[in-house]
Amino acid sequence: MKPNISQMLNEFKRQNNLTNDYIADYCGVTRSTVSRWCSGKIRKISQETLEKLSDMLHVNFDEMSAVSKFAYTRPVLGVVKAGYGLLADENIEDYVKVSEEDYDRGDYFLRVTGDSMKGAHIHEGDLLYIRQCVDLPSGSIGIFLIGGEEVTVKRLIKKKDYWILQAANDEVEPRVYTLKEIEELPVQIIGQAIYSRTELQRR
Repeated sequence: MKPNISQMLNEFKRQNNLTNDYIADYCGVTRSTVSRWCSGKIRKISQETLEKLSDMLHVNFDEMSAVSKFAYTRPVLGVVKAGYGLLADENIEDYVKVSEEDYDRGDYFLRVTGDSMKGAHIHEGDLLYIRQCVDLPSGSIGIFLIGGEEVTVKRLIKKKDYWILQAANDEVEPRVYTLKEIEELPVQIIGQAIYSRTELQRR
């Protein structure tokens, strides 16, 4: 995959232990602008700002102009650690280019492990595109955080007094949680699955 400005800036920050404030001051832009660059939403960047970025990153201007064309990317999350936000820097392992339309539909990709959702065409190694949310209609495929530690992908079936987290694989037993368990464990909805990409679809 070709590099993009998000990757370059995040790696620059990591290697030099710098903050968005430093980049904002260097380039003469706001901190929120730098935050959008680092999170992957990069719209047109002026030539003057590209020149400052080129100087800061020690990258030639032509290369910086080329990577700026990759305007819409979303992060791929690796292992999600307890106590960290899903989009924390520690969890980001890559960035994937998406269309402008898809950029507005979702927030990040999760790499799928296991085959519990193969019946829904979600396979081991796929990248699952996720929209962050805290609630889902019954029947939706969602991302759930259980006990503050385990992240799982399942279809949600809502009943009056309990939830069923249903796999799409007959060999995997459904998980059933009472309303009390949902509150006390807790069982949290953290996203909705938008679509799944295989490695071939990324190329």
